[in-house]
This record gives sequence, structure tokens and C-alpha cells, in this order.
Amino acid sequence: MNQPDHGFPDESRTIRPHAGESIEDARNWPGLVLAAVGLVLLALTLTAAGYGFEGWAIVAGVACAVCLLAGIGLVVVQHRRVKARQR
Repeated sequence: MNQPDHGFPDESRTIRPHAGESIEDARNWPGLVLAAVGLVLLALTLTAAGYGFEGWAIVAGVACAVCLLAGIGLVVVQHRRVKARQR
């Protein structure tokens, strides 16, 4: 019995051949790690603010913002590099 070819994966509308490839690409790891650290720092910021440690909340908040912006920025830069290479 012949299976119809549905063109999987749909490479005409996606830049990656399959789900999860961005995690497999080691060049994305620094950005993903920084974003994860930023999320942990967000939890620490909220905990410190909740317990009344204003100084620690400010320090953790600044570190959270830096890590999230840097992590997301690295992932976006890598994504644009991959798209430019595939054109």
C-alpha cells in the first residue's frame, strides 16, 4: 500500500526541518541557559520582595533583566543567522 507524500516536514513554511532542532543546535544553548537563569532570578526577585529584602530584590531584579534580555537576544540573533544562511 502506497502512502501519499504530504511533504513532511513542511520545509516551505518552516525554517527548521523538525521540532526541537533549535535545542539540538549547540549554538543556541548559551541563550537558552541565560533565559532559564533569568526565569530563576525572577522567582528569586519575587521571593526577596515578598519577604521584604528590598536590596536583594533590586539586585536580583537587575540580574534577571540582564539575563533575560541577553538570553532572548542571543536566541534571536542565532535564529536570524540560520534564516539568512538558508536564503
